[in-house]
Amino acid sequence: MLLLSTSSSEDLSVHNCDLIHFEKDASEHAPSNALRYSNKWFVGSRSGCSCSFRQLYSIELGFEEPVDWYKEDQDDIAATLLFVKIVKSLLTKGEGVDCIDLWDDILDQPEEASIPVLEVNFEKIGETEFRFFENHHFNFTLTTS
Repeated sequence: MLLLSTSSSEDLSVHNCDLIHFEKDASEHAPSNALRYSNKWFVGSRSGCSCSFRQLYSIELGFEEPVDWYKEDQDDIAATLLFVKIVKSLLTKGEGVDCIDLWDDILDQPEEASIPVLEVNFEKIGETEFRFFENHHFNFTLTTS
């Protein structure tokens, strides 16, 4: 499940298409302290859930562009790229954006359960390199320093 929060009051559902869709107010799906901003969204993919984005279970391989030896669905790649473009658009406007990628079963753990935070600076990580890592909290920035 992919949950996004932002300081922007922009209606993200205007970006809904076959590859990505935003549903308002996902706050009941996440631990209360997990998302940083007041406007919360569930982010779905072409499969209806959030499964059809570029994702890995382990962070060990890090951010990397698609490679021939690890087959990824072209629609998953396109959906992730669209997600990145939407996030970067919000960041360019000065808005804050973060998201968490987690399985439903993590919600059964105590709220104190720690979700590792990854700082993602899109000035350092290319759009095509980005992918999600399960059970991680992503804090997005767009800074040159």
